[in-house]
Amino acid sequence: MKKLIKNIFIAAVLVFAASCSEEDLNPTLAQDKDVDSSISTVDDLSAVLSGAYNRISLNDYYGRNIIIYKELMADNAYSNANSNRFVNAAAMDFTIESADPEDTWARIYSVIASANILIAAEDIEGSSSEINHIKGQAYAIRALGHFDLLKVFGQQHVNGGSESSLGVPYVTEFRDPEALFPSRNTVGEVKSKVYEDLNMAKSLMTASLNDGSSQFITTYAVDALLSRAAVYFGDFAIARDAAKSVIDSGEFSILEASDFVGSFNIDSSSNSIFEIANSDVDNQGINGLANIYQDTNYGDVVVLEDLVNTYEATDVRGLNGVITQDAGGRYRNTGKYPTLASFEDNIPVIRYEEVVLNYAEALLETSDAATALTFLNMIPAKRNASAYASATKENILLERRKELAFEGFRFDDLARTGQDIPLVNSVLQTHDGPIYGSFNYAFPIPSAEVLANSNVAQNAGY
Repeated sequence: MKKLIKNIFIAAVLVFAASCSEEDLNPTLAQDKDVDSSISTVDDLSAVLSGAYNRISLNDYYGRNIIIYKELMADNAYSNANSNRFVNAAAMDFTIESADPEDTWARIYSVIASANILIAAEDIEGSSSEINHIKGQAYAIRALGHFDLLKVFGQQHVNGGSESSLGVPYVTEFRDPEALFPSRNTVGEVKSKVYEDLNMAKSLMTASLNDGSSQFITTYAVDALLSRAAVYFGDFAIARDAAKSVIDSGEFSILEASDFVGSFNIDSSSNSIFEIANSDVDNQGINGLANIYQDTNYGDVVVLEDLVNTYEATDVRGLNGVITQDAGGRYRNTGKYPTLASFEDNIPVIRYEEVVLNYAEALLETSDAATALTFLNMIPAKRNASAYASATKENILLERRKELAFEGFRFDDLARTGQDIPLVNSVLQTHDGPIYGSFNYAFPIPSAEVLANSNVAQNAGY
């Protein structure tokens, strides 16, 4: 699905401030109408769903920023400040007035608003299975949005944080007059609600309505996202079963070494479970991932040699594969999101290889190390890399770093396993290698939100 509608919402934090009129919502291309009366058919639902996917694709969410933050705040990449982008993220030095946290907060909650409109829609004309399939996607989108917000703003990794620590407000209704200024749910409450929404999504959706395109959330994507969330929260039995459901479907495969690098400019390749659509006329252009990773007038995000050195010379994910050197000798990610103008590469949100690694880690943590090793070694076997002798947490995290580099996983893998941020190059990395529990493991809640909503407490340290 290529993005069909643009800008169906104007205000970013509708659910908190209720500052927009109903004319700010354009559920169809044809006209501005009252939101209750404008969604009456399956086609109307599909239009709003397309708008939700479009918002996910923008550069302050999966179109760029949510991915880049997690590479720069770890040991995979640094910002050279070439165009002065991501300087604060790389230094882990945000303030309550910083633009990046505010943009991320606003964008994701606007996606959640779209999902809530879909979930609440009633008396829709059309096939009940099609209606439920769309609503199921909305539940999954709502879960993904809150999960991503929690990983950025939650206090679970700060000052001895736990599931009782402050998470984020879990918003389940669009512009609820009884809850215009919600408080922050705890981390544990957010986790439970993410699971509930993903399980609801799966119960509503119909596998036969998956159309073969990974540019929609499918029943398989719901299980894949559940495996991701459960690994993050350490619920490994849930992660194991969700990942196994995807694996047992037989719908996906680990790409061969010869196909891996080229797969990032192919839509819906056999390893893609859910991806964000781009076309040559419908993309983030110079504000997207290709332009920030490569040697361009932007080109702010440069690969650290420490990551390059983790790869064997034959590994297609390493130097002269995914990674190349520019004219100045700097290491660049040119293999993932490779196309500059016309910037049309789709953006993987979840790939089959991640699910296999989720499964290996879950097996290890549920006392099946032998099978965990089998699945762990499926990845290097298809990357011209050596097999591991044993399935250990360290080896699984290493393989995740190698396989998922530049896709926005590294910081979260370090944080969820209670690790300090490695300072592998004290000159190029501009953060100081924060220890686990430091306040800057979480972004500040934007000042605009705290001022508008006195029920939202600020994060520690800001």
